[in-house]
Amino acid sequence: MHALAPGFCDAASVYLLQRWLLEEQPHRTADPPQIEARRLALRVGSDASEEWEHLLPAGEVLVFPRETPYARAVAGGQSQLLDGVDGHTLERLRKTGPGDAGMESLLNCVSFLIVPLRLRGTAVGFIACTRGPDREPFARGDAVAVESLGARACVALDNARRYERERRTALAIRRSLLPDTGQAFAGCRVAHGYRPAGQDNVIGGDWYDVLPRAGHRLGMVVGDAMGHGPESAVAMIQLRTAVRTLAALDIGPTELMHRLDAVAGATPGASFATCMYAEWDADLRTCTFVGAGHPPPLVRGPGGPAARVELTTAGLPLGLGTDRYEPTVLHLSEPALVLLYSDGLVESRTSDIDEGISRLARTLDAGAATVPDLAHPDALPSLCGRLLTESGADGGDDRTLLLAELTPG
Repeated sequence: MHALAPGFCDAASVYLLQRWLLEEQPHRTADPPQIEARRLALRVGSDASEEWEHLLPAGEVLVFPRETPYARAVAGGQSQLLDGVDGHTLERLRKTGPGDAGMESLLNCVSFLIVPLRLRGTAVGFIACTRGPDREPFARGDAVAVESLGARACVALDNARRYERERRTALAIRRSLLPDTGQAFAGCRVAHGYRPAGQDNVIGGDWYDVLPRAGHRLGMVVGDAMGHGPESAVAMIQLRTAVRTLAALDIGPTELMHRLDAVAGATPGASFATCMYAEWDADLRTCTFVGAGHPPPLVRGPGGPAARVELTTAGLPLGLGTDRYEPTVLHLSEPALVLLYSDGLVESRTSDIDEGISRLARTLDAGAATVPDLAHPDALPSLCGRLLTESGADGGDDRTLLLAELTPG
């Protein structure tokens, strides 16, 4: 807008067709009865005051009948040059700001230019420009200049729409994959947190899930497929779906991991993924861990301190056909916090992973010590947020965690 007003014209506005914004593909006719367009931006002179935003807000959707120059420009693909504001616009703007001095000055124009915005041969909107009596009327050369500007703007708008579409898709996938936070089960409450690597990533290779099982058992898993892009996200989705399917079977944690290893080996992009599976049995008061090349869980009893679980074997990453997945069983007679997490919380370019695990354990202790009542519904989610923020990781990888409060009966 700054490229148009006030240097080129007194006022300028940009509109995009509603059907293009909504990505609809209706049957197009040469002479549509009307068009619907959303005001994307408006600039009057050098003024970007709140008054104009109040009178003519960005985002407002307007209907333009076929006889208006806007609809003619869109239907014919040709710029429209007029000696003044058309009657439809005149009536609409006067109803919008009756008696407003600024609105009257806007309508007091001697030249009006409507330039269609076209992308790959299809109209997607238009630019409207006005000049008052103190300027020369628009000429054909002016229309060509705005058409050139509009062509470049269309490319940027199309890229922005494509990015937003991909972002919405990724967010929808992520929302469908994340379990509800603050869940409560027999002798167990669970919260979790996720933060993708970088500012542009919405979804990556990390996943986590909570899996109710028969006999007052509860499965909990955190996994990490290699990478951050769409390929790792696809592998993550397949592994997470496989874990859910296997958890529905009446098999133990070790057998579940062996079968998941076989699935990963047959799934493109899923080999070398890591995960940690934990199963809480409220009746037996045991928590069983099986790892596949994943960082060890942390356990914190009443009063702390948090300590890593010494696994019988760390296990190899998934998809390698190993037979060395062995369970580690903890017997819990008192309430305890169990933390599963991805390596993004403990790996750093400036320190080794053991230092990162120790730092995460201290952060868990400090956070738990400041929570007056872990039974409060917001306590565990709040503690998850603190662990994500204060983990000390450098942000080069996704950060994922699952925090459970286990309460023996």
